[in-house]
Amino acid sequence: MVTLKWFPNSWIQAKTRDLVIYVDPAYLTTYFANYPKRIEFSKWPDPIDGLPEILEPADLILITHHHKDHCKRITVDRLRRPNTAVVAPKACRKELGHDIQQIAPVDEMKFGDIKIKAVSAYNTPHGRSTCKQHPPGKGVGYIVTIEGRTIYHAGDTDILTIMASLGNVNVACLPIGGRFTMDVSEAVEAARMISPRMVVAMHRLNADPNDFKRRLEQDTSIQVAPLSIGEPIRVL
Repeated sequence: MVTLKWFPNSWIQAKTRDLVIYVDPAYLTTYFANYPKRIEFSKWPDPIDGLPEILEPADLILITHHHKDHCKRITVDRLRRPNTAVVAPKACRKELGHDIQQIAPVDEMKFGDIKIKAVSAYNTPHGRSTCKQHPPGKGVGYIVTIEGRTIYHAGDTDILTIMASLGNVNVACLPIGGRFTMDVSEAVEAARMISPRMVVAMHRLNADPNDFKRRLEQDTSIQVAPLSIGEPIRVL
């Protein structure tokens, strides 16, 4: 069984009985100020080292790109063990150091029973994102396959044509915020292209995940999980 949790901004935990994977773990106080389970090990002016709640250490950590709400060394170090694999694009080396496994779009890797493939993630001139902060080649999305379940984490991106050829996806984690990424309308279109069983809305900013749910579910069989922070779901 695979379970999944979402934490802001685009932090995903995927867990089986034996394995724990994190994508984009980055603890920023502003996201968890009102979350009662938060734990802060240090505070400003020291680097803020925290977790949204008690979390298991990782077997694998995947980073989509170098921005601080996705790539934060102190959070990665908090979650990693000596044998934890950390995978990230080249642009993350400044923050994470050289002790990472570098990845770029179309690269594939295997870590025991976990298979990953990196795919493109970027802003396009015609995309609805209002801040074009993600040029091609800097960031990635991930297709993660574990226990026969496939999870697509789109990263920070506008809608891309490659989304129509990802193959069978059980859960697609899609940004909906509209400033640095696709907005709700584009996320609905992307979900239709991908045709997963379920979608998790992430990188929300001020967008309403329930609006996304209503618009996608009104004419498709795709389920939307508008998760609260730390709420678990089972990947079917």
